[in-house]
Amino acid sequence: MKALCIGDIIGKPGRRAVEALLPELRQKYAIDLVIANGENTAGGIGLTPPLANALFNMGIDAITSGNHIFKHREILPYLDGEEPVLRPLNYPPGVPGKGYLLRDEYMIINLEGRVFMNDLDCPFRAIDRLLEEITSKPPFILVDFHAEATSEKGAMGVYLDGRVSAVVGTHTHIGTADARILPRGTAFVTDVGMVGPRDSVIGDDAQKVLNRFLTQMPHRLSAGKGPVTFNAVLIETDEAGKAVDIRRVDREFTGQ
Repeated sequence: MKALCIGDIIGKPGRRAVEALLPELRQKYAIDLVIANGENTAGGIGLTPPLANALFNMGIDAITSGNHIFKHREILPYLDGEEPVLRPLNYPPGVPGKGYLLRDEYMIINLEGRVFMNDLDCPFRAIDRLLEEITSKPPFILVDFHAEATSEKGAMGVYLDGRVSAVVGTHTHIGTADARILPRGTAFVTDVGMVGPRDSVIGDDAQKVLNRFLTQMPHRLSAGKGPVTFNAVLIETDEAGKAVDIRRVDREFTGQ
C-alpha cells in the first residue's frame, strides 16, 4: 500500500492547492490511498457537505477531522451517512458520526488528544477497544491522531507500534521533521502540517491573530492569503501492513 496523508486543509487557499497538486502526486508516486484532514476546510474552521464532496472529487479517498468537525450544523447528518468522513473515535457515545473507516484493503482510525484539548474519553483505551472488537482487520491500518502536545502524539506512536501501519499527527499545522519507522514497523510523524497560506499564523490571517494576542479581545479569524504550503507524508507498507518507508512530501503552490 502507498498512502498519502495530507495535513489540515485551510479554507479556499488549501482547497485550491489540493486541486492543483494532488493529481500529479497521485500519478508520480502511484498512490493507492489519499487521506486528508478536512476539519478546517470551510473558511478556515469546520467542514460542510458540499466542501467534503469537493475534496472527494479532487481525488481524496477519506477525510479525517478533529475538534472543529462540529462547527457547522449541516455536517451533522452527513457524518451519519455513508460518506468516508470521520470524527474522532473517542467522543462520547451518541455523538454523530463514526470514528473509523473499514474497507477490505485498509482501515482508517481518527483519534483526538486530551492534553490542552477537549475533555474526551481516553484515546489510548478507545483504540484498544476498537482493535479488540474488530476481529478481521485489513493489513493496512492508519491512525490520524489529532492532538496538541507532541508528547501525547509520541506516546501514541510508541503505544501502537507494531499494532497499526502508521500513526500520523495533525492539528498544530506545523510539519515536523521526525518522520520515521518505529522499532516494530509502524510509520510515525508527530505532525503532518497543513495545506494553507505560508505567510500566516498556522493558516490564519497574521494581523487578525496578532490583534487577538495584543488586545486579548475576540477577533474573527479567516484564512490568510498568498503562496500556499502543501504538507503531506507518503507511507509505503509491505503485504503484511508493516511500514517500509515514510517520507515528507512538501510543495509550494503559488497559483490562483
